[in-house]
Amino acid sequence: MIAKTERSSENQFYLMGISVRTTNKDGQSAKDIGGLWTRFISENLIDQIADRISDDMYCVYTDYESDYTGQYTAILGCKVSSLNGITSGFTGTTVPSGEYLVYYLEGEFPANIGAAWQQIWASDIDRKYAADYDFYKANPKSFEETEARIYLGVK
Repeated sequence: MIAKTERSSENQFYLMGISVRTTNKDGQSAKDIGGLWTRFISENLIDQIADRISDDMYCVYTDYESDYTGQYTAILGCKVSSLNGITSGFTGTTVPSGEYLVYYLEGEFPANIGAAWQQIWASDIDRKYAADYDFYKANPKSFEETEARIYLGVK
């Protein structure tokens, strides 16, 4: 599912969206993040993010309790120009600048995301555990053809 990987220096950005505290244990994160997607799409929450820079979506993983085996917060939303005026019911976060491994994915979405994360968790990459994120390009031909990348914060 991972077509290509490269190291990249990324700039800080702000994200506003909806969040859940979750864990990868027993597949809980797939259920919780799937629930975020269902709510985000069904309630058309993108239209409530007035300060968004684009319709591209992100799922940021942050506030790690320890590593990928502990609890963390997942926030599904869009880049915004600032965190001023966060809409009620939404969460805002700052994604730090730094070095990231960028995973370019192939295959059908969302299975390609899950498969790529399984590979990452099984690896020995020296991660920061500050913030990692998935990027989803806006306006795909279909949900299954969504262009997705993973940005993994590394030391």
